Amino acid sequence: MGESVNPGLRPPVMEDVAARAGVSHQTVSRVINSLPNVSEKTRQRVEAAIVELGYRRNTAARQLVTRRSETLGVVAHSMEQYGPSHILLGIQEAAHAAGYAVNSVGQADTGGAAIIETIEYHLSHQVDGLVVIAPREAIVRAIERLNPGVPIVVIGDIGSSGVHSVGVDQQRGGWLATRHLIDLGHRTIAHIMGPTDWLDAKARRRGWEGALADAGLEPGPLLVGDWSAESGYEAGRKLFAGKGCTAVFAGNDQMSLGLMRAAHELGLRIPEDLSVVGFDDNPDSGYFFPPLTTVRQDFAELGRRCVGMILDGIAGSDPLFSVRIQSQLVQRASTAPLPPAAVTGTSAAIEGAEGSSR
Repeated sequence: MGESVNPGLRPPVMEDVAARAGVSHQTVSRVINSLPNVSEKTRQRVEAAIVELGYRRNTAARQLVTRRSETLGVVAHSMEQYGPSHILLGIQEAAHAAGYAVNSVGQADTGGAAIIETIEYHLSHQVDGLVVIAPREAIVRAIERLNPGVPIVVIGDIGSSGVHSVGVDQQRGGWLATRHLIDLGHRTIAHIMGPTDWLDAKARRRGWEGALADAGLEPGPLLVGDWSAESGYEAGRKLFAGKGCTAVFAGNDQMSLGLMRAAHELGLRIPEDLSVVGFDDNPDSGYFFPPLTTVRQDFAELGRRCVGMILDGIAGSDPLFSVRIQSQLVQRASTAPLPPAAVTGTSAAIEGAEGSSR
């Protein structure tokens, strides 16, 4: 721990560091702000003086000069879900790398008034920019009517809108998942989508429908879950009571997990009797049994692009209005080619499992 210049009187200031290092206070400022035109030897001497004295930059004074708080506000919704929570981590990493703090406030209410209230809270704390994680359309509509006076970026697959946005191309991800199953020979492909009021869920469903239409195939059974493994399990029980499905695209990895449990209980083998594709590539998906084929989202890149757009706005340049990041199919062992002998998909396997349990 560094020693104070005047113990018990005041903390060290930049001039104290300059005196200890034998340089001007302008040189100390250049070192602190990582500016060029400082020799490595001088930089090391200044950094040693900073550590020795225990100097900390006066953020409040800097804010008075720059009129910036060096803080970004984040309105976060549905943080219990894998996607939004990892989007927030990506934002925090990118913001910290740029020298910005992040003030995040969770909001359970998706109503426009609640979202506006949270945004006003951030603005009252003088944030330099705002990020809104907006998985539901009601949130986007509320933001479109807002004039915050600072750069604002919405994260989500919001389509055409009057606000700057960064998002993963969810529809393309759903298309990749379904096309993978089609290329394996599957012709009856079911989908378990997330909540119908989530923008990402609707986009992934459009991708599923689009890939099937491109191949001249009719959509298989469609069921709705709530992103949880339990809802995937219940959807699987309903799905396997029907006939003819050989593959399932589940809207996220957790619903895939529940689906696979339901299949196992009915004696269905994955991927021999049923191929399964998830979405997200959460850290556990490679350890499912069998390891799950899924669609990966690059949350770190999402955070970088979002913070980059905010910083462009703060600097006064005109940022891109909308950025779409592509997802990636990750092939593992939960999918396989449809066996040539398969005639009615899993229906025969299901009937056999049910018959053996009677």
